[in-house]
Amino acid sequence: MVMVEEAERVILGHTKSYGVEPVSIDDSLGRVLAEDIVADRDLPPFDRVTMDGIAIRIAAFRQGIRHFRVRATQAAGEPGIGIEADEECIEIMTGAVLPSSTDTVVPYEEVDMAGGYATVTTEHILAHQNIHPQGADKKRHDLLVAAGALITPAVITVAAAVGKASLSVRKNPRIIIISTGDELVDVADVPETFQIRRSNHFALGAALAQYGAAADTWHLPDAPDIIQAKLQQCIQDYDVILLSGGVSMGKFDFVPAALEKLQVKKLFHKVRQRPGKPFWFGEYTNGAAGAVGPVGEPGTPGTLVFAFPGNPVATFMCFYRYFIPWLKASLGLASAPPHAILNADFTFRPPLQCFLQVKLDIDSRGQLLAIPIEGHGSGDFANLLATDAFLELPVGREEFKKGEVFPAWVFKPIL
Repeated sequence: MVMVEEAERVILGHTKSYGVEPVSIDDSLGRVLAEDIVADRDLPPFDRVTMDGIAIRIAAFRQGIRHFRVRATQAAGEPGIGIEADEECIEIMTGAVLPSSTDTVVPYEEVDMAGGYATVTTEHILAHQNIHPQGADKKRHDLLVAAGALITPAVITVAAAVGKASLSVRKNPRIIIISTGDELVDVADVPETFQIRRSNHFALGAALAQYGAAADTWHLPDAPDIIQAKLQQCIQDYDVILLSGGVSMGKFDFVPAALEKLQVKKLFHKVRQRPGKPFWFGEYTNGAAGAVGPVGEPGTPGTLVFAFPGNPVATFMCFYRYFIPWLKASLGLASAPPHAILNADFTFRPPLQCFLQVKLDIDSRGQLLAIPIEGHGSGDFANLLATDAFLELPVGREEFKKGEVFPAWVFKPIL
C-alpha cells in the first residue's frame, strides 16, 4: 500500500505527450492550444468610434463653433466620410471608422439635431474623446495568446478576431472507460432487486467532456476470460484505460490478475486513503520507455491503466484526484488545487488519508469555505449532488479543527 503522495508522484512521473492536431474553432473549447496566436493587424485596426453622435474637429470647437452642418451619416462598416470645412460634421455610429478629417466625437446626449444641423450643448469636450485609437490594444504581430493556454471563450474570441478558423491543439489521449460487474445493468433496463444501473462510465465520460476529451465505453461481466481478452484489445487500441470495479480483494475481482497476465506492469495497488483504497495503477509498454519528455513532442507507445474501485464516490474521487492532474500535466496545464477553510470541526479515526466531501462557499471576505457533508460511504453517489469538492485531510491525525486550511479537489463550479 502506498501513501497518497507516492501515488501522485508515480502517476505524474508517467505523463505523456500525444502530439498535436488541427481542430475547427467551433470544436476548440476546452482544448489546449499548441500554437501562438498573434495579431494579424493592429487592434483595433482603425480609430474606432465608441459612441453614437457627431464627429468634428476639436480646433473648430475651440474657435467657438457650436453649430455644425451634417455633411453625411456614416455607419459602422462603411468607409470614412470626410468633412471639408470646420463648420461641418459627420453623424456617426458606434463602431465606425473615424474620418481622417475629424478627431473628436460628441455623443448624441450632448447634441441637438434638427434640420440637417447639429448644435453642441456642452462646453466640456476633450480632444480625441470617445475614440478607441488604432493599435491601442495590440500592434500587428504582437503575441495575443501563447501556446499551452487552455482554450476558453475569451481565447476563441481573440482567435476569431485574427482570422483563425482552425487552431492547432494538443492531442488528447485515446481513452476507453470500462465498467465491470454482473450486478450492473444498462441505464435503460429495469433492474432486479439485486441489481443496479450502470452510472460510473456516464459520470467519467461527462467529466472528460468538461476537459475537451472524449472516451469510448464498454461494460464487462465478471468473467476472467472475457475481461482478459477485452483488456488485451484495449491495450492495442487505446492510450489510457479507465476501469471502474473489479480491483478489490473479492472472489470476483478479476481485473488485477488479468492485467498481470497481459504483462501490464503494476506500479502500485492500494492507496492509504478513504475512499478509493483499492486503486490500481500500471503501464503496458511492450518494451518501450515509460514517461515522455517535453509536452508537444511525439508520445512513447504504451498504455496507462487507471483501475478505480467500483463504488461511485471512490471512482469519482480517484478520477479527480489522480487522473485529471495527470491529464492536465500531459497537456501542459497546471493543476494545483485551491485551498479551502474547514468550516466545522471534523473527526476521522481510521489511519488513512481522508477525502472529505464538502460543500464550498465564499464568505464576505472572499475566503473559500469547506462545509462537511459526509454522506453514507462510497456507495452514496446521491451525496455528490450536495457537494462540490473533496477536501484532502492529512493522514496521521484524527481531529481537524474549524479554521484549518486544506487542499480542495473541486469537481463542480461553485459560482
